[in-house]
Amino acid sequence: MGVQRFALALIALTSALTSVIAAPMVNEQPPLGPEHRYDVIVVGGGPSGLSALSSLGRVRRHVLLFDEGIYRNSATRHIHDMITNDGVEPKVFRAKARKQISRHKSTSIKDVKVNKVEKVFENGRRRYFFRVTDKNGAIYTASKIVLGTGVLDVLPSTPGLRENFGKGIYWCPWCDGWEHRDQPLGILGPLRHIMDSVYELETLNKDIIAFVNGTEHSFGEIMYLNKKYPHWRKQLKHYNVKINNKMICSIERLQDGSKVQNETTWQEYDKFRVHFDDGTSVERSVFITNFPTKQHSNLPDQLGLARDPINRNKIKVNFKGMRSSVHGVFVVGDANNDGSTNGNHAMFSGKRAAVAIHVELERERAEAALGKRDENFSAEQVEKEALKLIGRDTEELEELWGRK
Repeated sequence: MGVQRFALALIALTSALTSVIAAPMVNEQPPLGPEHRYDVIVVGGGPSGLSALSSLGRVRRHVLLFDEGIYRNSATRHIHDMITNDGVEPKVFRAKARKQISRHKSTSIKDVKVNKVEKVFENGRRRYFFRVTDKNGAIYTASKIVLGTGVLDVLPSTPGLRENFGKGIYWCPWCDGWEHRDQPLGILGPLRHIMDSVYELETLNKDIIAFVNGTEHSFGEIMYLNKKYPHWRKQLKHYNVKINNKMICSIERLQDGSKVQNETTWQEYDKFRVHFDDGTSVERSVFITNFPTKQHSNLPDQLGLARDPINRNKIKVNFKGMRSSVHGVFVVGDANNDGSTNGNHAMFSGKRAAVAIHVELERERAEAALGKRDENFSAEQVEKEALKLIGRDTEELEELWGRK
């Protein structure tokens, strides 16, 4: 019997050490418990968050995505400049993405808002994980966090602007400009941004009026343009761009481009009337806006993430992996400061973060395994590891051994 126990101990020891130094096995379903532990939790269900979820799911990481159902592009009619998805409605794009991602059984999605993300320290504060609380009070934990929480457009309270935003009034020439090409266009926003818009739009629209809403003679606006574009006045004259400095009272829709369009040429024909405080008005078919944005979520501030030193509305990241200033937190899509805001960029940033996270997780686990291997394991620890791996208790093993 002593030989049998010795052999059994060898089996247990070998099994325990193997389980410690080997790469962790991947389960298809996330572990259950009072606090659901995931490799990664993604917050945000737009293109960046969905891209991160997809990429992590393809390497069988346990990932949970939270989606509160608010999207920057929800107001627009269609997605554009996204190969194979040009002209698709945003909600159709998201539904298609979700269906494809559902193949990866290690991923899941919850349609609920996240109220809180916090670090939880362990092992004498030498390392931490993240605890996420949704608006219903449910708690989940993860090793890494991806924030694809986006930004909000800060629009003036001008009547008619917010109501029509995204439908003939847009901020991205690549997203909506081509559908309104060769139509009378207006630029909405302060004087300082006028040249940026002209350079972006000159190949699309020739009839351009800049509605600068009383900022034409602002010393700060003029000095900004003089420094950035020393010959801006001559350039505006060259492009035949007119400046209207009147104060805007309201923007009235006269025609809906979703109903009046040319399906053959993919052109939409919106029409608006701009009303000024002096009682006059001007008609335009389309507008590009130059208004600021702000972070949609307060989660970056909860976590103490650093902001971009110049554009304080953006979260600073390392562009190689979309890492924020807090280890373990990655920021993707419009929320970060990598300098681009569109669907293609959003998906790219989600993919890039996912790759960085996958490799980082495995490196950390490998280092932890090596550290465990060097520890002095007690007999009780060895037995627990052996039983966990084999799935039988000691008495059953002894009985089986005795039958041989």
